[in-house]
Amino acid sequence: MNTRLLNAFVMLAEKGNYAEAARALYISQPALTKQIHLLESIVNVPLFSRGRHGAILTVAGRRLLPQAEKVVRQTQLFMHHAGQVSKGIEGNIAVGFGLSSFYLAPRCIAEYRREFPGIEVSLTDQSSFLQYEMLLNDELQLGFVRVPPPVALDYLPLFTDRLVLVAPATTSFSVADWLKKVPLLRLHTTRGRGLNAQIDRYLHDNALFTSSIQETDDIQTIVALVIAGTGVALLPYSVVHIAPPELVIIPLTGESLSWQVGIAWNANHEDVIRDNFIASIRKAMTINKEE
Repeated sequence: MNTRLLNAFVMLAEKGNYAEAARALYISQPALTKQIHLLESIVNVPLFSRGRHGAILTVAGRRLLPQAEKVVRQTQLFMHHAGQVSKGIEGNIAVGFGLSSFYLAPRCIAEYRREFPGIEVSLTDQSSFLQYEMLLNDELQLGFVRVPPPVALDYLPLFTDRLVLVAPATTSFSVADWLKKVPLLRLHTTRGRGLNAQIDRYLHDNALFTSSIQETDDIQTIVALVIAGTGVALLPYSVVHIAPPELVIIPLTGESLSWQVGIAWNANHEDVIRDNFIASIRKAMTINKEE
């Protein structure tokens, strides 16, 4: 059934007059009469009787009116929601982030939601390599990852991160001395594949060797172990945003120290909400450059 017929039924019941109802619906009176007759033929019962005072609901019309009003309201709500969704004003988006972007990603989301408060954002901590796969499968709509991605995704570089040595105390030890003295703490490969690959390149290209390696599941554990004097770690400089005062961060020199971090998305999947998010980030980048 065309909801336009129900809307005509509800409007005529409200106005009680064909001419007034037709004006409210922006249609001619004959067109309204035709719609009411069509609806009555569909439901197989008369809905109105004509009297000196206009259109009067029949007993059947009075009984059917509440349900018709409910359907009309639901249709109006649906159309309003559809309009909001089509503009990217309502809906949800799944965003991934990694170690290098755990400070930047929430700030970008906060800025985005100031402009689009009706959007529900879910933020998932995942490695870049897992995010690439999730973006391809549309399990994520946008990811803060290492760029350029090794797969067919669009991307936008945001900043350059670099390795630093995280140690338990300030000493005159060189990086080589630290690595000989205590174990190198790092993430399991399943959790930090990209970071571990970067560390391996840095060690190889600078002829550095480790006495031993100890792997953990998360950065917080690595930081706690470093503070306890268990070992040292090679981490992104971004870790300074969560580093406690007792953690010593030592700049490094040499080859293979840096990489680009940005956002990536699958342009094969249309998504207005995601596109608005990307536009928000581009806008913030422009403002920061001007400042």
